[in-house]
Amino acid sequence: MSALMLSTGIAVWFAAGAALSHLARRRMGYGIEEYFLANRRLGGFISAMTYSATTYSAFMMVGLVGLTYASGVGSLGFELTYLMGTVILLVLFAPRYWVAGRLFGCVTPAELLRVRYQNKWVGGVTALLCLAMLIPYASVQLMGVGYLMETLSGGTISYMTGTVIAASITVVYSWWAGLRSVAWTDALQACIMFIASCILLLFVWLRFFPGSAFVFENVRPEMLRVSWSFPMFLGLTLPWAFFALTNPQVAQRMYVPKNVQSLRRMILGFAVFGFVYTVICVILGLAAAVVVPGLKVADNAMPELLRRVPPLLALVVFLSITAAAVSTLNSIILTLSSMFGRDIIKAFEPTMSESRELFWGKLFIPILTIACLMFAQLKLGLIAVMSAMASGGLLLQLPAIVGCFFWKRATAAGAIWSMAVGGVLVGSMYVLNLKPLGHWPAIWGLLICTAIFISVSLATSPPKDTASFMEKVSEGLKAHFWG
Repeated sequence: MSALMLSTGIAVWFAAGAALSHLARRRMGYGIEEYFLANRRLGGFISAMTYSATTYSAFMMVGLVGLTYASGVGSLGFELTYLMGTVILLVLFAPRYWVAGRLFGCVTPAELLRVRYQNKWVGGVTALLCLAMLIPYASVQLMGVGYLMETLSGGTISYMTGTVIAASITVVYSWWAGLRSVAWTDALQACIMFIASCILLLFVWLRFFPGSAFVFENVRPEMLRVSWSFPMFLGLTLPWAFFALTNPQVAQRMYVPKNVQSLRRMILGFAVFGFVYTVICVILGLAAAVVVPGLKVADNAMPELLRRVPPLLALVVFLSITAAAVSTLNSIILTLSSMFGRDIIKAFEPTMSESRELFWGKLFIPILTIACLMFAQLKLGLIAVMSAMASGGLLLQLPAIVGCFFWKRATAAGAIWSMAVGGVLVGSMYVLNLKPLGHWPAIWGLLICTAIFISVSLATSPPKDTASFMEKVSEGLKAHFWG
């Protein structure tokens, strides 16, 4: 595919997204909740699409395809475990986030923990942990776009140029009109992702496997067997199983549906989208193992597959992957920026005005994007593995989140020490490539931080108004969901 064709496709797609962003800006009101939460007024379809596009990123069409190419059908169990875990967690926790967000005016997931534990350090530590772990995950999105542009253009567009283009589009979408812009462009991008993947699957079947039961009669038998060891499966899967709670860019989406019906439609829409998209990506990974065997870098499976389809189809699929990457990246950037202003700057300067808080949040958007861009140039490891590592670090919030809603004895000290010690431990183990007894750092991190959270909480006093917080949330659930 020529560089001109790629550039033209990107320009057309960006123009459509920019037009949506402009319309979103015209409808944008004033204030923190408007900018970072679209004033909590998103409908069911937009909520479902922005949740899906935020969740399913370049990891899927590049990372999951590459992981399937390298290790076979075991990746399907890995991703479906995530999907099932997410849907269950959304059913259990999304109503609680939605109610608590409105009762206490929470803008970020870290603020919810700060309010529950009545301690500014809880919010600050949570925000710092998310910053440290999400920069590598955000950079994965840029890596996916960079690999694709470089491969499809035959090297005419360099990896670095591809990442710079994606980062620039991200800044425009997220900075221009906040979450309303991101949500509307996410809806467009989710539709592109879904339709393009279906068309590619159909073409690959008809072009490379005519008259057969698609790829399953042609792939090597070992690719259809689960070859993953239990420690590998657990180490990759467990962090993803709790993704809906521990990744702030998706947890923040639980605040934004305008009513109970919209929240339910968000959960159902995501479940359908996620299941179909997951199966398509795994089948494409198996197909790539037949069509382009012997690749040294598994993440190049999708780019190499696209080089063997008509240029127009390759362009549409490329744009869908770029859209997926940008939608996830701008959601991460926007959420982390809201946490920077809300949970770090304002938490230590409570009298700060709303306009000044918004200034700090918006200022952080380009700074954070540049940091992700620089990290992406390091090209560290498989996209799927890097994503799981980031989620492994974020998993350390889980005890504090569960305790927030379900354990009255949970304390601020328990939350702080569990995340701080666990974060240092898991980060060190990943850097040093340590896997005691064969198990991945995320497993040890969750066990240790849970033990710290429980023991420190039992040894310290809970906030005085804990019962009040939990009672108000329970009353809100009864009024909106169970009444």
